[in-house]
Amino acid sequence: MADYGSGQSQSLEAALARLSTALVHLESAVGRRLDSDRSLNALQEDIQRLGEDRSELAAALDRAEGRANGLEEANRDVSRRLVSAMESIRSVLEAHGG
Repeated sequence: MADYGSGQSQSLEAALARLSTALVHLESAVGRRLDSDRSLNALQEDIQRLGEDRSELAAALDRAEGRANGLEEANRDVSRRLVSAMESIRSVLEAHGG
């Protein structure tokens, strides 16, 4: 009977060693998964911030384009007025012998 008990004891020890190894592997896998989840969450937060930045930049671009269009229109208006003023000055000079 001593041999049978010893064999059981060795089998139990081997099973416990396998269980311990399996638990170490499981803990390692859980740790990797948690790290992966944290990385994924960080990436999702980065994507959200990039989306918000993109929206802000798009709004700023729209405002800048509107301002640029307004400046172009003002520039054309000033140019027309300058041409008109120069023509008026020429007419006055020609009329007065200038």
